[in-house]
Amino acid sequence: MRRVNITSATAGEAWPARLAWLAVSLLGFLLFWEIAARIATGVYQYRYLPGPSTVWEVALREIHSGDLIMHIAITMRRVAITFVFSMLIGIVIGIVLGRVKWADQFFDGWLIFFLNLPALVIICLCYVWFGREELAAIIAVSINKIPNVAVMVREGTRNLSRDLGEMAEMYGFGWWKTLRHVTLPQLAPYFMTAARTGLSLVWKIVLVVELLGRSNGVGFQLGVFFQTFDVAAMLAYSLAFILVVQLIEIAILQPITARVNKWRR
Repeated sequence: MRRVNITSATAGEAWPARLAWLAVSLLGFLLFWEIAARIATGVYQYRYLPGPSTVWEVALREIHSGDLIMHIAITMRRVAITFVFSMLIGIVIGIVLGRVKWADQFFDGWLIFFLNLPALVIICLCYVWFGREELAAIIAVSINKIPNVAVMVREGTRNLSRDLGEMAEMYGFGWWKTLRHVTLPQLAPYFMTAARTGLSLVWKIVLVVELLGRSNGVGFQLGVFFQTFDVAAMLAYSLAFILVVQLIEIAILQPITARVNKWRR
């Protein structure tokens, strides 16, 4: 008899259903938002709750002027730089702390301190110490993210299988083959968890950094619109940027996560 992969079939059938529910949910939210905005504007004369149709018009206007695309590109450049920088340093620190016991015991207090240090404090201090420069912005965001990556990778390093390590040593894999075929596949899920949570954290902090000390980017524009009470523009920029981040999550991070977890049963 021909065997049927039930898991694959179920997953294949689940995707259309998930997309349908997502579409219905979003349409319901937009409808509720539009009705609430019209009631607030027409009945209560409240001007600060624009509907999705108004936000869409503002977004198209900003796209045609080129401002929306330019500021999103600038912000995404900062997100990319700080994301890569934070991941590389955090992974190295996490692996070292997971493998070297005395280092873990000594620096554990440091991690706890930086994990609980408010992002706003770090941003203000970096601007005071380094001036309102691009370097200060990148350092501020990185300091906020590196401890999170280090903690996740440290836990993954602690949970490395000793049996697989001994097997690799017994068969004479060598350090490179062991790293590629034994260590990294086990750490890959922790890397991807750190990456996905890191992206959601980094872009939010980048907006705060831009709001407080940069002259461009989505965060800077939100500050300008806040001063003029332009709620429609604030929502247009925010939703457009969220859409870009979600596309990165769906198109890049989720496929990579599925690929690195393929070896698991």
